[in-house]
Amino acid sequence: MLDCYWESVSGQLSYSVSEEVNPGTSVGNIAKDLNLNVADLESRMFQIVAGSKRKYFDVNLKTGVLFVNERMDREELCAKAKTCTVNVEAVINDPLKLYRLEVNVLDINDNAPFFSENVQNLDIAESTLPGVKFGLIEASDLDVGKNSVNTYKLSPNDYFSVEIHKGGESVSAELVLQKSLDREKQAIIKLTLTAVDGGNPPKSGTSQIIIHALDNNDNHPVFDSSLYKTQIVENLATGSTVIIVNATDVDEGVNSEIEYSLRSKGQNHILDIFQIDPKTGAILVKGKIDYEENSAFEIHVQANDKGHTPMSAHCKVLVEVVDLNDNVPEITVTSLLNTVKEDAKLGTAIALVSVLDKDGGKNGVVKAVIANEPPFKLELNYKNYYSLVVNGPLDRESIAQYNITIVATDEGDSPLSSTSVVSVHISDVNDNAPRFTEPVINVYVKENSPVGAIIKTVSAIDADVDQNGHVSYSYLTSSSSSLPLSTLVNINSETGDIVSLQTFNYEELKTFTLKVLATDSGVPPLSSNVTVNVFILDENDNSPGILAPYSEHGSVNSENIPYSAEAGYFVAKIRAVDADSGYNALLSYHISEPKGTNLFRIGTSTGEIRTKRRMSDNDLKTHPLVVLVSDNGEPSLSATVSIDVVVVENTGDVQTQFRHVPTKEESFSDLNLYLLIAIVSVSVIFLLSLISLIAVKCHRTDGSFSRYSAPMITTHPDGSWSYSKSTQQYDVCFSSDTMKSDVMVFPAPFPQVDAELISINGGDTFNRTQTLPNKEKVRTRYVFFPFA
Repeated sequence: MLDCYWESVSGQLSYSVSEEVNPGTSVGNIAKDLNLNVADLESRMFQIVAGSKRKYFDVNLKTGVLFVNERMDREELCAKAKTCTVNVEAVINDPLKLYRLEVNVLDINDNAPFFSENVQNLDIAESTLPGVKFGLIEASDLDVGKNSVNTYKLSPNDYFSVEIHKGGESVSAELVLQKSLDREKQAIIKLTLTAVDGGNPPKSGTSQIIIHALDNNDNHPVFDSSLYKTQIVENLATGSTVIIVNATDVDEGVNSEIEYSLRSKGQNHILDIFQIDPKTGAILVKGKIDYEENSAFEIHVQANDKGHTPMSAHCKVLVEVVDLNDNVPEITVTSLLNTVKEDAKLGTAIALVSVLDKDGGKNGVVKAVIANEPPFKLELNYKNYYSLVVNGPLDRESIAQYNITIVATDEGDSPLSSTSVVSVHISDVNDNAPRFTEPVINVYVKENSPVGAIIKTVSAIDADVDQNGHVSYSYLTSSSSSLPLSTLVNINSETGDIVSLQTFNYEELKTFTLKVLATDSGVPPLSSNVTVNVFILDENDNSPGILAPYSEHGSVNSENIPYSAEAGYFVAKIRAVDADSGYNALLSYHISEPKGTNLFRIGTSTGEIRTKRRMSDNDLKTHPLVVLVSDNGEPSLSATVSIDVVVVENTGDVQTQFRHVPTKEESFSDLNLYLLIAIVSVSVIFLLSLISLIAVKCHRTDGSFSRYSAPMITTHPDGSWSYSKSTQQYDVCFSSDTMKSDVMVFPAPFPQVDAELISINGGDTFNRTQTLPNKEKVRTRYVFFPFA
């Protein structure tokens, strides 16, 4: 009959169910008892964790009912133990919780008492007096408690009765002679001994007793005690003496000689472990004494005299085995999670750990600890059951696997311990964004580079793995450029290669900026960006261009000079510009003359053509000059202009391309006056600033003054002056011709930031070209052109 109930013991559920019930039998509503919502059981993966190889219980996820999954035999599970408990563990996720249950398996009367011997033979002398007791083989019952052997019954007869002895859970019987035997009347007496258990209904088993009536042997042996008690330690060596029993016989001669033996019926396991010396009565160890197999022994000893009609006596020896700490603890680990996410919360259970020590008493008390110091700990659930839980932050990028060493130690006088290593694999979560090695990347690209060229490969590192560490690249925005970024570059999303989509022209685009975004493939994705500054480097791809009035193609350029011109006479000024920048735009002027002509020279930096000496009668009247204008690039590019210089006798015939305008006296307008005043003002301010700077430098302390060298002014063959100091230099160039004079200033070394080359030509045009920094010290030239 099924008997199910539950109760809470220290926060733990306890159910009871009878053995041998059919599978599917309900034990209790575990969902209700644990205050769990039945609708959530399946989604939260509620399950029963089997504590043994056989899964006796399971749960119906639809109803929350705990039911019997497999037929249980209490005698198989717990043998003769008073209580039989099956430990059940239930686990539920989101959040992960562990519940411990106890199911008490109740005994039913499913086993009848039985005797190890179906027939018992007794030899009793006919002279034996009434009241003498004879030992009988006890019955056994696999059931426990009230269902075990409760009493004995003897079939009706005239000579014997049965005397029942109850001690604790042991029930034994002795045959008591009620009437003296008469061998001549009845030599053999057959009786039936019945063992009855206390079940409802009761069950029974029988054994036949055959009694042989013997001729008299007046006295039977008598033991000093009918019950002997002793203690031995387990693992006692073979041959060791357990106890010595003694019996005496008051007869004389051979009738008093006693021979000891162990009862051969009903205690086969005793005969495998013990033996007795037939002469001395010493019980010796024959086999292995193991407390974990048998904590006590009940030995039946028999003493027989050697009379013609032997008489016997019997006694019982109770041997208690004292436990030794000879069993190391056993550790069993049941994993709940295959891998643990690195963002697992504190207290997340990852495994169940049970420890068992077969020893008894304090030798069987076990404590489990973690030997090393991982971010995990053991939490005691119940008795020797623990949960292995997360106790600290996890970082897969630092440690991807933990080998947790669990040490279980008992509390014996000589403690024994065992270890078990649990491998915990940490799974990756997307907690690391891709990382660039530098926040800003500067890229220098030469102009005219081919389309499709890889100008830079950016790379970001993601410490995560698999999809969380797979990085793809894209660009965000563009600045410092009026052109759409999509027309300039493209980026390979897999490799990070930045590829040009057009040929860059420095004269049109000098720099642009893009932000490269690196994104991983995690959920949710993480990203970071880096600023990429692209600088276009100038190439010498533009030839110098000659400015008006000498730039007209196909025109004949000529200038007249008087025959009386002195050395240094101004002839003409060639002006040119270069669309490049920096050194590529730094121009120099040279005259390519026929052999033997040595009448003219040109300023290499100013382009002014002047006479080198006075005219002579041997000089030609017309001098064709070819002026070569070259830039400073590699390789150098150049342009040429041709001018015919005609020597005239009359000074009134002297007229140049710049004299096509009215003369000063004829056309000195207000505008010319304002320009002249402006030029003079600028010159005065410049000279005052220069004088002030020199005065300040001169009034410095000796220590600071020593850092500067004295100024130096140098004149050059072409008529220019240079003013220089140790830390800066100014080159000032003047022309002897008022209408064609330039002021050129060359300041200190090229600054670290971008500088500018500014020129104002005679055609009132303004050109401004930005140049990139150069590691060499370069003088930037500022050129001012006064106007006629």
